[in-house]
Amino acid sequence: MKTRTPISIYIAVTLGFTIMAFEMFTPDAAYFTSPLFWSLLIIVTILILIMNSIGDLIENEKFKNLSEEEKQLFLKDKSTPYFEKLWNSAFKKQSQSEEKDILIDHGFDGITELDNSLPKWWIGLFYFGMIFCAVYMLAFAFTDYAHPDAEYDQDTKVQLAAIAEYEKTAPAINLETAKYSADNISEGEQLFKTNCVTCHSEGGKGGIGPNLTDKNWINIKEKSLFRNVFWMLENGSPNNPTMRPFIKEGTITGRDAEKIAAYIYHINQEKNPITEAQGGAAPQGEVAKWQE
Repeated sequence: MKTRTPISIYIAVTLGFTIMAFEMFTPDAAYFTSPLFWSLLIIVTILILIMNSIGDLIENEKFKNLSEEEKQLFLKDKSTPYFEKLWNSAFKKQSQSEEKDILIDHGFDGITELDNSLPKWWIGLFYFGMIFCAVYMLAFAFTDYAHPDAEYDQDTKVQLAAIAEYEKTAPAINLETAKYSADNISEGEQLFKTNCVTCHSEGGKGGIGPNLTDKNWINIKEKSLFRNVFWMLENGSPNNPTMRPFIKEGTITGRDAEKIAAYIYHINQEKNPITEAQGGAAPQGEVAKWQE
C-alpha cells in the first residue's frame, strides 16, 4: 500500500493554480482583495480537507487487512518525509539487490537496462506543463491575457493617469518658465496633430494657416522663436481670430504648449523648410531674425 501525498502539498498546488487562473482571466491584479477569490479558495480547501478525511478512512481500512510485515514496511515508508522521498526518487541509486528486482530481461554487450520509474518531480512538472498550456491557450483565446495590444493599452492608461496625477501638483508652465527641450519634440508632434494640423497641415507646411517651416512670420511678439510660438498659443493671433488663445481658453495646458513649441522650433530651425514647390504654403509676413 502506497503512502498518500500530504494535504499541505494539495493546498499549496491549489493555491498556485487558483492564483494562475485569476492572473490570466481577470483584467487586473486586484483579485487578492476580491471576495470571489477568497470564497473560492476556502471552498476548495474545505473540499480537499473532506477528501483527505475520506482518504484517511480508506487508508485505515486497508491497513487493517495488511500482514504484519506489510504494516511495518508501510509505517516505515510513511515516517519518511515527503520531500526526502522526492529527492530519493530523483537522485538516490538503487542497491544491487534492488536493481535485480527492476532488471529488464534483455541486454547488449554486457549493458543491462533497468525499469526505473520516472521521478515524481519530473512527472509533476510534465502534468503541470500540460495543464498550464491548456489554461494559457484558453486565456489567450477568450481574454486579453498575454495580448501585446491589450497590455500596451493598459500600460498607456496607467501612464496617462500617472501624468494627470503629476500635473495636478506640478508647477504650471508659463511664458517665463517654458524652456525648449529636444525630449519634448515627439510628444509635441502628437499634440500638434491633435490641435494644429487642421490649419497648418501635416508637418506644419501651411494651409488655412501660415507655413511654420519657413523664415517668414506674421506675428512677432518675442525675440526667440520658441517663446514666440508659446506666446501665440497663449494669446492667439491679434490678426486672425482662427488662431485662438489655446492656453487661456483651456484647450491645452502650459506644459502642452511647451511641447508644441518645441516641435515647431524643431521643424523650423532643425529641418529643411517645406517650399511651395514641395506643397508648402507661400511665405507670409516678414522675415524673422530670432535671438535664440
